[in-house]
Amino acid sequence: MIFNKDTAEKTAELLLQINAIKLNPKNPFTWASGWKSPIYCDNRMVLSFPPIRNYIREEFSKQIEKQFGKPDVIAGVATGAIGIGMLVAEYMGLPFVYVRPEPKKHGRQNQVEGFLQKGQNVVIVEDLISTGKSSLLAVDALREAGSNIKGMVAIFTYGFQIAEENFKNANVDLYTLSNYQNLLNLAVAKKYITENELETLKEWNSNPAEWGVEA
Repeated sequence: MIFNKDTAEKTAELLLQINAIKLNPKNPFTWASGWKSPIYCDNRMVLSFPPIRNYIREEFSKQIEKQFGKPDVIAGVATGAIGIGMLVAEYMGLPFVYVRPEPKKHGRQNQVEGFLQKGQNVVIVEDLISTGKSSLLAVDALREAGSNIKGMVAIFTYGFQIAEENFKNANVDLYTLSNYQNLLNLAVAKKYITENELETLKEWNSNPAEWGVEA
């Protein structure tokens, strides 16, 4: 669920402007999963543009407090959301931790890095939601550490049905600054893509695992 439509449209436009999101229906990208995709999203790009990272930091901070109340701790999902998560924690004057995909294999073998007490209220910051699987691994790690998960926020989501189901099953409220539908609306209005390309992008989103696969 997006926080609100105005924020969703502005965030989408900023991400397109700095090429954090690239749309290329004619020459698709290949994701690490092997999926063919007409879109590629790298939200770590925002860290290189101070006005944009400040906008995202401040929108996150405002909306986190509005939706969840002020938490005890902000957690970032490694590695993509460590930077923006730290900025949000700093802006809100809160402690920060980050969550690895799996525990370290040496030292204290931590999966959650930083000081975290049992029973603390935590909001998790993520940069991008696809299926939600990796994001929810962070939820599991924080819950195992005794945290009370208030919810998760992300810069952008592809809006896959599987992600909605995964978050619902995990009982986690997810809010995003922007999403795929608002991105497409903005991209057509600003002529980043044509109407024909819009149809291609819609087709991909409805069945990304099979899109572009030759019969």
